[in-house]
Amino acid sequence: LKNKNGVSASIITYGATLQSLIAPGRDGKMADIALGFKDAAAYEKNASYFGASVGRYANRIGKGKFTIDGKSYQLALNDNGVAALHGGPKGFDKRVWKVLDVKSGPVASVTFGYTSPDGEEGYPGTLTVTATYSLDENNQLTIDYRAKTDKPTIVNLTNHALFNMAGEGSPEGAMGNVLTIPADYITPVDAELIPTGEL
Repeated sequence: LKNKNGVSASIITYGATLQSLIAPGRDGKMADIALGFKDAAAYEKNASYFGASVGRYANRIGKGKFTIDGKSYQLALNDNGVAALHGGPKGFDKRVWKVLDVKSGPVASVTFGYTSPDGEEGYPGTLTVTATYSLDENNQLTIDYRAKTDKPTIVNLTNHALFNMAGEGSPEGAMGNVLTIPADYITPVDAELIPTGEL
């Protein structure tokens, strides 16, 4: 995706992943501010989730257990043996998505689709998912996730992009970046990074 200002976003079908985001800094110089890899093979070898669409369930599920309508489900414990992380060992980040639609114009977009069959990674229900990346002429990149299921299930989709506003590979690194989120609530975590349920 590219706009008239030269801002561009590259998204690949492997994991419906944001591979790069080229944008101007305060000095007007263009830089890739999204961390990523040069080819699909590097994404397959790495467990970093850089820029990936994460699901069926982003974040951690303590002990990999949940219950729906009185039925218990056990997921793989792919987070140091204590939790299910980001959809499991082969979550949405490790699936090849289909390109469903591409649009040009003042809001350029690409829509990817993936169908997760009932029981995949231990989750109930067939889940049909779309991820739409849109780039407008105000340099805004938007990601919209949608999901439909044929039976009660859990779902928590997100994008796992990591950013360095100084540009990928910059000598100063990303640790000097400051991000402010004017949120009404946060979800604290315990020692194993499992959300406590408190807001």
